[in-house]
Amino acid sequence: MAWAPLLLTLLTYCSGSSSQPVLTQTPSVSVSPGENVRLACTMSSGYSIGSYRVQWYQQKPGSAPRFVYHYYTSSDQGRGTGIPARFTVSPDSSNNLWNLVISGVQAEDDADYYCAVWDGSSNAHHSDTVR
Repeated sequence: MAWAPLLLTLLTYCSGSSSQPVLTQTPSVSVSPGENVRLACTMSSGYSIGSYRVQWYQQKPGSAPRFVYHYYTSSDQGRGTGIPARFTVSPDSSNNLWNLVISGVQAEDDADYYCAVWDGSSNAHHSDTVR
């Protein structure tokens, strides 16, 4: 039986205010089961990912968002309850982004994914969903 490619839709939660960072993500990624995928969350210039915490969420149609992973530093990171170890976050400071890495994608990973960040003041930066 052939596997149909999965469509992983990335949603962007960002701020329209010039005083807050803007996050951008690729609109969608299509992969086949068993492949690895990197979903990027890029922060606007003038802000450093090292000063912000990122959280990734997964949402399936008709369901509430599910917390997947948070990352601040290599010693301050972790995945949500029931999230398998094949989900990790990899920061890329040279490109000012975080990658949600899913190793060995499975059919149940087919979902919308979005990131949110906050700084030391714990203010979440977000806006309308982009599909």
